[in-house]
Amino acid sequence: MNYSENKKLTTPVVIVVFNRPEKTRLVFEEIRKAEPEKFFIIADGPRNNEEASKCQEVRNIVEKVDWPCQVFKNYAEHNLGCKQRFATGLDWLFQNTEEAIILEDDCLPNQSFFPFCQELLERFRNNPQIMQISGYNFSAIDKKFHCSDSYYFSNFSPIIGWATWRRAWRLCDLDVKNWPELKKNNFLASVIDDPAVANHYTNLFDRYYAQQIDGWDAQWYLARWLNNGLSVIPSKNLISNIGFDRDAYHNAQDPNDIRAKLPLQSINFPLVHPRGIKANKGAAGFAYKYYTGINQFFGQRLRWFIKYHFPIIHRRLKKFRDKFLHKS
Repeated sequence: MNYSENKKLTTPVVIVVFNRPEKTRLVFEEIRKAEPEKFFIIADGPRNNEEASKCQEVRNIVEKVDWPCQVFKNYAEHNLGCKQRFATGLDWLFQNTEEAIILEDDCLPNQSFFPFCQELLERFRNNPQIMQISGYNFSAIDKKFHCSDSYYFSNFSPIIGWATWRRAWRLCDLDVKNWPELKKNNFLASVIDDPAVANHYTNLFDRYYAQQIDGWDAQWYLARWLNNGLSVIPSKNLISNIGFDRDAYHNAQDPNDIRAKLPLQSINFPLVHPRGIKANKGAAGFAYKYYTGINQFFGQRLRWFIKYHFPIIHRRLKKFRDKFLHKS
């Protein structure tokens, strides 16, 4: 072991929790091993009386801090939902710190994740092009993936165990107020090479703009794309998403999902830094296609094909679908 691994974890760590005590306990135990000097807890409130006991159990777990540490708590009395809880929680977080390592209750880290984030938060602190440090490397499952350095850069990175700065988070607009103009100017086609993936996110942002989705992660992607921002992604996968089951948020319920439970790996120190800052398009292309499900779900690919090649038919089918769903 070397200096990077043994260095005290002075970077604040935050956990975002809700009502899953078993998963929270696993993630909190890894935070406990890392012993951060500052620990932030963001908790959503229960949706009903039956859920209140689980939310309280979760809070009891993360409050058992038995190492020298400053603890900061931001608890919602009532349920805010995914979007508003993250919006208010991370706004509060970055009112109190310039940078932080962020974990949700289903993001299980390898211990090397913490020094990895801390070192690179410091290294790129004053570089506005770098907007996120990631722990999750989805491209690690690609047999063609190879990275001789400790990390690479990408314009696409999920927020499954990550770190960022106040300067970056303030650029995120969760209401995507400028989406109509961006859509009119075909902005996504300028940052995403695959038309099917661009179409996927176009549909997604249509729904975010219409307030039809209680989520926040895609808006953070858009903030990075708008600002030519890159993410740092480790060459090894440092985070396992343990949240794919019946208690999962939204539709991430299949335990056999390709995104679920990627094997945890450990990264070696000292880190080997890339010579320059350049996005790895190959790794990003793989993640775009398979993480979004474009290449897995025939229906998504077929809808894009019809929209791209037969737009009139697509508009009529969409109008019929919307009318049918409205009646139902």
